[in-house]
Amino acid sequence: FRDAFSKIMGTPPALAGEKKVFKASWLDTPLGPMVAIADERALFLLEFVDRRGLERELERLREKTNAAIIPGHTEPILSIGEELSLYFKGELTHFHTPLGNLGTPFQKRVWEELKTIPRGETRSYSEIASAIGRPSSYRAVARANGANQIAIVIPCHRVINASGELGGYGGGLTRKKWLVHHEKQGVIQDV
Repeated sequence: FRDAFSKIMGTPPALAGEKKVFKASWLDTPLGPMVAIADERALFLLEFVDRRGLERELERLREKTNAAIIPGHTEPILSIGEELSLYFKGELTHFHTPLGNLGTPFQKRVWEELKTIPRGETRSYSEIASAIGRPSSYRAVARANGANQIAIVIPCHRVINASGELGGYGGGLTRKKWLVHHEKQGVIQDV
């Protein structure tokens, strides 16, 4: 276990006391397990455990924060667990768990714009680029979308190709299709 944990998370639990510490927990969802990583103040990563490139994302998180990642829970992890449960039941339209976004200023701008896409709607990469005042930067928007480390909460699944096709999704196109369909299932109350 220790070797597997060290390979994925980067620090054996016994050595974690020497650094800033993030906690990691697995969350079960109808679309498969997700991993949530947070400190005591904010959620920094929420991804499906079988996401392509998850190990790279964990490495990037460790590099940007100089933090050890160990198993455990924090208030943001407990909060996102409760919110995801409500989301998948169709009872939540907006997430309130505090987020710790570590992207570039451009990425953060894109991610903030993604959060303005209403539940049940989609936008194209070029529409997002125009909305942030950079209409010719749709490819950069696509890269920022792909760099999002907080799946579902920052709704990168709501961004599609200009042709109307789903396009890519780090969690897989089957999940993206499910999420888009799930969100179109009528107006629900905000919690």
